[in-house]
Amino acid sequence: MAQKASEQLVDVLIDWHVKHVYGLPGDSIDTTVDALRKQQDQIGFVQVRHEEVASLAAAAEAKLTGKLGVCLSIGGPGAIHMLNGLYDAKMDHVPVLALLGQVDTQFLNEEYFQEVNTPQLFADVAVYNKLISATDNLAEIVDEAIRTAYEKHGVAVLTIPDNLPEQRVSDHYISSASSFQLTSPQMDDNRLNTAAKLICDSKKPLALVGLGAKKAGSQVAAFLEQNHIPFISTLPAKGIIGDSHPNSLGNVGKLGTKPAYEAMQNTDLLLMFGTNYPYTAYLPKPGTAKSIQINTSASAIGKRYPADVGLVADIKDVIKQLNSSETTILHPDDGFLKACQENVASWNRWMTGKRELDSKPVAPEALFNDINETAPLNTIYSIDVGTATSWSARFLNVSPTQKFILSSYLGTMGCALPGAIAAKINYPDRPVISVNGDGAFAMVMQDFITAVKYKLPLINIVLNNSKLAFIEYEQQAAGQLNYQIDLQDMDYAKFADAAGGVGITAKTSEEFKNALNRAYRVQNMPVLINAYVSDDAPLPGKIVGQEAKGYMKFGSQYLKEEKKIPELPPLKDILRQFF
Repeated sequence: MAQKASEQLVDVLIDWHVKHVYGLPGDSIDTTVDALRKQQDQIGFVQVRHEEVASLAAAAEAKLTGKLGVCLSIGGPGAIHMLNGLYDAKMDHVPVLALLGQVDTQFLNEEYFQEVNTPQLFADVAVYNKLISATDNLAEIVDEAIRTAYEKHGVAVLTIPDNLPEQRVSDHYISSASSFQLTSPQMDDNRLNTAAKLICDSKKPLALVGLGAKKAGSQVAAFLEQNHIPFISTLPAKGIIGDSHPNSLGNVGKLGTKPAYEAMQNTDLLLMFGTNYPYTAYLPKPGTAKSIQINTSASAIGKRYPADVGLVADIKDVIKQLNSSETTILHPDDGFLKACQENVASWNRWMTGKRELDSKPVAPEALFNDINETAPLNTIYSIDVGTATSWSARFLNVSPTQKFILSSYLGTMGCALPGAIAAKINYPDRPVISVNGDGAFAMVMQDFITAVKYKLPLINIVLNNSKLAFIEYEQQAAGQLNYQIDLQDMDYAKFADAAGGVGITAKTSEEFKNALNRAYRVQNMPVLINAYVSDDAPLPGKIVGQEAKGYMKFGSQYLKEEKKIPELPPLKDILRQFF
């Protein structure tokens, strides 16, 4: 019996084990939505309140599961809303399929109502981007789009005039899902031997572990332990090995630690495991350290730092080969590791004092410490952009049994709540905690009601300081006076109650602890903790020259215009960051 083309489209999604589609129905995509309705026992349609949330949630699902995320919207305005989340997927290199509606074919190119040239609009974001022009090959194109999204770790976009999926097709299409397989590049033995020799000859080796090591966390950890190599995690890779691992130096960069920065400046061999870390100012100066870079993408080798050895290969395979060499322990000297560990111990003593701050409003450092002490070992964290990122980078200890996601390369505000929704839908038995600044949360807060609708017991923490705090520090670091960073406060807890969830306000550390303990016990509905936090400055792990000049310029301008000295972090904190 002949099927509608839309029904074949959905069959292809089912073949690829797609479990959820995030989006909003509407006139130019309703034929596809109707086909999803008929298969709702196989694919769940998650109705959101804004298309940006749909694409951010699809991207988050891909980050969490490694599987294809799928989102859907009408053409025109709905499609435009999706761009932000799709760029997040593009820049974090995860597979996402976007199904976009379009006006019927008889109205194309006539400047019809809501007609937008989406193939042109999405040209930069997509690795696969096509306007469907016929019915008979729709299923084939969907299949090819999914394969390409997986192969190129990116976004596939299909623009579908709504009258085409309604038509019937006689041929039965068999998708390529069952036969599809990604292959790992083959290693070069000569390069592998050179890499082993570099490790043997180094005095101060250091590893930078990126998200590409996600499936090899235990192997990388064992290799670093065996060879006495300290490591730094990029922020997207936080928790792959574990922040509490004895070889860990934390993160590096503006959100990182001073020991990590100093290790970078002293290493003579940098091992880059699955990372394309963009902040080159925090890497060793070229020429001061040799580098071994392991990545499945050849384009990442040598892109940020000169590579003495580039291995385009699976990290597990590389480690297996290095461990099978004649000298299993390539680097027996633990001198550099011990020096780094002493530096970390000193840093942690200072951090302990920060974690114990008892203030009103709540100190962010203490707030994250409360999360650390209470969050179950299988918690999934979804972190927003801004000070939520800063404080989580430094004060949230993530273990390999937990998951941690954020918008790492696009850095888009409003990513945490969609990420939490996707996390709870995909992992209903795991605790989910999202942490948002008040500015970021306000961008997507309407979709808290999506969590209410689907009875998702996630915990949504809003860091409320009534300002765009991270932008405050950015302006100061650039030597600019603060302008238009203050936000009008609102009662987010009352909003959560009005939406049908549970809202709790916390203005002291004790109130936050009680709120968190209560939130863990709530079932079948989301909780929002409106946590009033102090405006503490999340200083960089190391204040570098340009930032120091910026802060000095800010201080002098402030004194000149305001006739008083600006409020600054405690002197001991500033000095620690400098020296």
